[in-house]
Amino acid sequence: MGRTYFVEEAIEQYLLDLSTKLKPCVTGLLIGQCSPQRDYVIRAVRTPPKEEQKENNISLSKLVPFDEEWITTHASQVSRMLPGGLIVLGVFIIATPELSKDSQSALRRIIFSVEKSLTRRRLWKPTEEEVSDRAALQICSATKKVVCRTYDVQDPKSSAKPADWKYQSALSATWLALDCTVNVNIHIPLLATSPNHDLEKNTKNGLNRWSKQIEDSVFLINGQVKDDDTELLEGQKKLRGNTQFSTQLSDVKVLTQLSQGSSHRSTATVQVCSGSINLKGAVKCRAYIHNNKPKVKEAVQALKRDIINTLSDRCEILFEDLIINEGPHKKNFEREYHILPQRLFVPVAGSSVMLSDYKFGDEADAEIQERFVEMLDQSVQAEDIHIAEEMNT
Repeated sequence: MGRTYFVEEAIEQYLLDLSTKLKPCVTGLLIGQCSPQRDYVIRAVRTPPKEEQKENNISLSKLVPFDEEWITTHASQVSRMLPGGLIVLGVFIIATPELSKDSQSALRRIIFSVEKSLTRRRLWKPTEEEVSDRAALQICSATKKVVCRTYDVQDPKSSAKPADWKYQSALSATWLALDCTVNVNIHIPLLATSPNHDLEKNTKNGLNRWSKQIEDSVFLINGQVKDDDTELLEGQKKLRGNTQFSTQLSDVKVLTQLSQGSSHRSTATVQVCSGSINLKGAVKCRAYIHNNKPKVKEAVQALKRDIINTLSDRCEILFEDLIINEGPHKKNFEREYHILPQRLFVPVAGSSVMLSDYKFGDEADAEIQERFVEMLDQSVQAEDIHIAEEMNT
């Protein structure tokens, strides 16, 4: 038996609109959530055109029809805009009958390329029981026929398996949200033996150690420690009636261990340092989970990953910004303060789920709106941009 994808109904019209555009092919990403029983697709997002396509209005036939590198870069950018629980869970190609044979092999290459790129950036490891199938959706622009297959991204020799693609209305209208604020105070020593200028690498190593602390933390959901295998909503009143786009929100507290306890012997290491990096502030974290009897462990895992991702993504964005504005060879090691970008959330039409992004203090709303159109093909009103937190350094 193959996997079943339950798909937000609005995606059907979105893909149909894309297929009517006069191009030999259109590619894009599928965004949603995997669960042991079924998978959910809540957004499809076309690949943005490259600058030369915009400027010269070049038809795609004159370019590489399936630009693996460009689609992979887009997936990396989009993954930063997804709160906990949401992932890039597949790729779609809408192609003419002439290109349909090539598009199947292209889909396979792109899916593995995207997964490799996303895995490289993660500071957490997938669990053994985690779903590793990713969707490859192929649509013929002439006949509108839809074929969905999956590939197991943990197996490089994986062959295509058939999958069901089922549209459903208001799929994510009443998904559950978990919210928490995590106070961060991370001290990362810069060893005298390591090259001082490689701040990005040192920061990533420090965040790696911190992420293990988050993995080992205790999570209180609405003030209670709950068993992993219990249902998240057990003991809570379920939402009834026509609750359009209402989110059932759980408040979560994260308790990190102060020490390993008396059973673990700890040994102190003395190292000569030439400086340090300090990350301080309160970060707003959020995860969404499907409403089909979700388990506590699914929800907690989604929130843990959001906590880890939101800090590592921000540091990545800051370093990219510094390279653009100050060049890669800046050697000034005086005490400096850099403000990490703030997190913001934006609603998704027809859903209780919100997407995320980051803004620097001097960024205008128009820049954020432009980014949502380019990356997620979504127009955003300025009043819908919710800044979630104070400045962090």
